Amino acid sequence: MSETLYLRPIALADSPQSEEGDAVRLAGGLVYASRFALIRRHGGRIIERQRLSVAEMPAALVALPAALAAEGAAQWAALRATHAPLHCGARIIRLDQPQVIGILNVTPDSFSDGGEFLDKPDVARAHAAAMLEAGAAIIDVGGESTRPGAAAVWEGDELKRAVPTVEALAAMGAAISIDTRRMAVMEAALAAGAHIINDVSALRHDPRSLEFAARTSAPVVLMHAPGEGEDLHGTPGYGDVVLDVFDWLKARRDAVLAAGVAAERIILDPGIGFGKSVADNLALLNALPLFHALGQPLLVGASRKRMIGALSNEAPAHKRLGGSLTLALKALDAGVQLIRVHDVVETVQALHVWRGLRDAALTDFAQLPVI
Repeated sequence: MSETLYLRPIALADSPQSEEGDAVRLAGGLVYASRFALIRRHGGRIIERQRLSVAEMPAALVALPAALAAEGAAQWAALRATHAPLHCGARIIRLDQPQVIGILNVTPDSFSDGGEFLDKPDVARAHAAAMLEAGAAIIDVGGESTRPGAAAVWEGDELKRAVPTVEALAAMGAAISIDTRRMAVMEAALAAGAHIINDVSALRHDPRSLEFAARTSAPVVLMHAPGEGEDLHGTPGYGDVVLDVFDWLKARRDAVLAAGVAAERIILDPGIGFGKSVADNLALLNALPLFHALGQPLLVGASRKRMIGALSNEAPAHKRLGGSLTLALKALDAGVQLIRVHDVVETVQALHVWRGLRDAALTDFAQLPVI
């Protein structure tokens, strides 16, 4: 087994001047990092961990073994890269600042809002319009539940649920992602006005989907899920969940690139809640800044998920707002570009306050007297 390398930001700063310039802007966003862990792993075991400042990083990269030098340089460049905006029809979604994705499930059995919008087009449209008015940049439409134990959905039923909803949102001028694992649904949804493919199987479930994605110009979300077939949750048996998920996403990104999908169209999602324990999810959320080293925009969907209930006296899904906002803010602090949520009004408000704090931090030190 070959040796692997990871550059993990471990100290974040509100502004570069707070570190007297010894900080880098993570992924072109509003978060800065001043210290990093350079981690080397072999055979699933960490064999070296260095703590480095920005100033110390170039020398540490030069000193790497030849087999790791190119990867180290690539990850260091990726951490500092700026991502191009997403083009969604007439809408431009900037990725130099965080954006909220509103969830619209047209299913009978989703874990949080199953049945609320199924076969109720007026209710679904009103909810989507409210999310857009509240500040959602994108609406994510799903016609299949992928919660643990959910029944398999016939492709025809998924098409019947999702496509009319996409058509209605397209008439509103919304930026739309289609949450599906099936190529026929991807194709029909894009034809109906969707702009982004959001596949929780990372284009693995349907053997036709990877080739289809390569033929389109649509951005594609690749989510980590350890299972295959109908059971995406599987039995993963992680050694180190953070580094294992990083390696999986890196390998899947490379496979999708090799199939012809352009790098600027790939978005990565660590798959919070999919085949992961509460401890696994917490570890991933704490390590989110590491995933910028993969060089792609990041999407995190932790809204109302089971881990919140597990940490909150088994609060049911509809009573997990506080936990959902906490996890959204965790993702914002990590520089994540896309936050997928149920509670758009509250999350956008939290984002606006967070953004105000970030903007203020950029001028704080300018007000200090010179001594």
